[in-house]
Amino acid sequence: MFSSLRLAQCSAQSHRGLGGSYRRVLFNTDAKQFPANKQKFIPQTGTYPLGFSAGGSHCGIKKNGKPDLAVLYSDRPTTASAVFTTNQFCAAPVQFDRQVINEARQSGQQLVRAVVVNSGCANAVTGKQGFLDAQSMAGAGDKLVSRLDGKESTSGTLVMSTGVIGQALPVDKISQGVSKLELGSTHDMWMRAAIAHMTTDTFPKLLSREITLGQNKVRMVGITKGAGMIHPNMATLLGTVCTDAAVTQELLDDALRHAVARSFNAISIDGDMSTNDTIAVIANGASSQDVIRDLGSSEYQAFRDELTDFMAELAGLVVRDGEGATKFITVEVAGARSFGDAKQVASTIATSSLVKTAFYGQDANWGRILCAVGYAGIPLDTGKVNMAMDPGDGSAPLVLVSGGEPQLPVDEERASEILKQEDVLVRVELGLGDESARMYTCDLSHDYVSINADYRS
Repeated sequence: MFSSLRLAQCSAQSHRGLGGSYRRVLFNTDAKQFPANKQKFIPQTGTYPLGFSAGGSHCGIKKNGKPDLAVLYSDRPTTASAVFTTNQFCAAPVQFDRQVINEARQSGQQLVRAVVVNSGCANAVTGKQGFLDAQSMAGAGDKLVSRLDGKESTSGTLVMSTGVIGQALPVDKISQGVSKLELGSTHDMWMRAAIAHMTTDTFPKLLSREITLGQNKVRMVGITKGAGMIHPNMATLLGTVCTDAAVTQELLDDALRHAVARSFNAISIDGDMSTNDTIAVIANGASSQDVIRDLGSSEYQAFRDELTDFMAELAGLVVRDGEGATKFITVEVAGARSFGDAKQVASTIATSSLVKTAFYGQDANWGRILCAVGYAGIPLDTGKVNMAMDPGDGSAPLVLVSGGEPQLPVDEERASEILKQEDVLVRVELGLGDESARMYTCDLSHDYVSINADYRS
């Protein structure tokens, strides 16, 4: 099926194609090429949704020859939903994709068949030409779908771009690359797509899972990227979840809103929100499971909750790759009057530079955490507040505040043991209600400054 679209893996020869010549390059998907401390987050196998294929390649955007183009493809129409950055200087791909998703919602048709992603150039702050380039990029995806279908297709293609802001998109290279791209459903092909998403990322972020809905098995796969400019709503991140579940547009929109609030809009690395953020969920129904139509059904609740857990884990990979980060910090706030209140307190802690630098320095300066709780803007009964730190190894937590009273003297030796670990959970109990929320963040290190000072070079 894909013979006319193959891109050789190992040749270093030049060839002629649409728009000129291209250079075939070796595509290395071995996890050992990535930092040793990140390899544990890179899957060696996967369980992938039926009807979807993926691939990645180098089309010439990145000067260093690294992969910079990915395509995700469904062999049948899909229901698609997406959420986007709230940055007013939103990039051309965001503007284009909003139109595609809105057209699908208004028409009630399943339009999206492919997602084309490039890294190395954000196509942001590029004016009218940037939007035309996004259209051309989508057009290359539409042609790909038509070729694979063996007939003219009325499909819609979503486009995503990431990289340097303010530079024109080399759309001819992208179109040529899409026309030559090899697609497949194996783990290696999905890994190629994930690697091609990367910019300052130090490892590819790929996750897959099989879940049970009623009597049926369905599958999900997610790819995301991001390491800096990470902050709700949302971050310099792109993400796509593909599933062979069948769900209506209305319920997919509802499930995505719920999941994003608890995943990609619950992470912060540096407090900067980008221009290109896009998170999409695409469902093609290839599992043959009955279409989920009822908001109150157990099947929908299961789908929404599974999607939320899946996306929270996927978003966590972004935080684990935070630029210069050495710690993965979960902030859990419970006992709030509402989910919004809990999240506001958690976000205030997670975005405090003083808190983040204390974690980097492995300094048990817990007063910085309590201070952030106090200025979060939520009315408190300070005599009810509890706070503790839990280590990632599952050993005993360190209680810091109980009933508003500090637990003195602080066991500095135990605190040091906890803060040396990569994973730390900060738990705050407000004692005001039954709602809770989590934020995921990292520490702030010297390397963060160095990475961003040298980004364009």
